[in-house]
Amino acid sequence: MTALVVAASLLVGVSLGVLGGGGSILTVPILVYLAGQGTKEAIATSLFVVGVTSLAALVPHARARRIRWRTGLLFGAFSMAGAYGGGRLAEYVPGTVLLIAFALMMLATAVAMLRGPRRARERARPADLPLKHIAVEGLVVGAVTGLVGSGGGFLVVPALALLGGLPMGVAVGTSLLVIAMKSFAGLAGHLAGVAIDWPLAVTVTAAAVVGSLAGGRLAGRIPQDALRTAFGWFVVVMGVFVLVQQLDAAVWTHPVTWAGAGAVLAAAVAARWRAARSARAHAPTTTPGSPCG
Repeated sequence: MTALVVAASLLVGVSLGVLGGGGSILTVPILVYLAGQGTKEAIATSLFVVGVTSLAALVPHARARRIRWRTGLLFGAFSMAGAYGGGRLAEYVPGTVLLIAFALMMLATAVAMLRGPRRARERARPADLPLKHIAVEGLVVGAVTGLVGSGGGFLVVPALALLGGLPMGVAVGTSLLVIAMKSFAGLAGHLAGVAIDWPLAVTVTAAAVVGSLAGGRLAGRIPQDALRTAFGWFVVVMGVFVLVQQLDAAVWTHPVTWAGAGAVLAAAVAARWRAARSARAHAPTTTPGSPCG
């Protein structure tokens, strides 16, 4: 079982290194279903793992000057406040409720990933987010992260890229700074009511750091759209699995449940269809008789 946990932790690091997010999406299920931890212990441990791994993944981005330090530090500061509050609030929320909220966050994140970045909107926005936008978005994203241990990079990256106008590469690098800051703040909030298995936490973290270094090397070799799509559908499967584990049979046989599941699936398929249509619309075209290089 330990070998399986380490292997899965490598995937956590690869996700952070390549996509700038996805660490907590994978870490919590790994700790709950593979390592046998309780929900609250897994969420607190995941914040430590993701925080340290994000710092390691941040180094190559900093060397390549792919970090917007002012925006990242301000966003991170407000996220830390929200994450600490969310971490303290989690002490009073039942573990089952937290896991259900986590699974719903996974599905929402998957839809956002499958939609892909909107490059046209990136260029139309200013280079730095206004302070009031940074404050509101930082507090909200931080609170979600501290409460359910999720919603890190895949909420921060779109906020920085779509609303702040940062190029995707810079948004990914800057998000790692934000993730590290708010992960440690959320951990501080959880430590008031949760004890962490530090040997397990260090083992998972070490594997994730190695994975993040490998992910950094892979980032420039694998098409980002293909990775994002594959990972998005993987997150959908994981989210449904967590929901199945937490909800009883009466819930799953209720029509509202199936209506909601159908709506999520339809939204994911529609998002992929719109992304594919947009990609075709922006693809270079050739005229008869012209060279096709």
